[in-house]
Amino acid sequence: MREGKKSTAEKVFYDAFSEIKKKTKEEPFEVFKKAIENVSPLLEVASRRVGGANYQVPREVRPERKFFLACRWIIEAARSAKGRPMALKLADEIIAASKNDGTAIKKKQNIHKMAEANRAFAHFAR
Repeated sequence: MREGKKSTAEKVFYDAFSEIKKKTKEEPFEVFKKAIENVSPLLEVASRRVGGANYQVPREVRPERKFFLACRWIIEAARSAKGRPMALKLADEIIAASKNDGTAIKKKQNIHKMAEANRAFAHFAR
């Protein structure tokens, strides 16, 4: 939702669901759940200052935050695509995410790579 335009956001979301139904012949909510599940990160990095140096410390992600991040990444990925209505871009990104593909999945993989690379600093976690 941008600038408090809830009705516009709802329309885009429902149009995306009808597009998912057309393209996949599956239940849109199930496709959406699968997409959220696939995009949800297990780990993330948090900046922590220790002895004058900043370390990227890997941490587990809380369940509420997993859902929020997954939704945000899917919406960001859809917005970054150009030249088509938002409902179509959102539908395509949700379908791609449900198949473990797409920009949102790449974002999750990058976050996991960063967390893995900084595993040596895990002992700084609170």
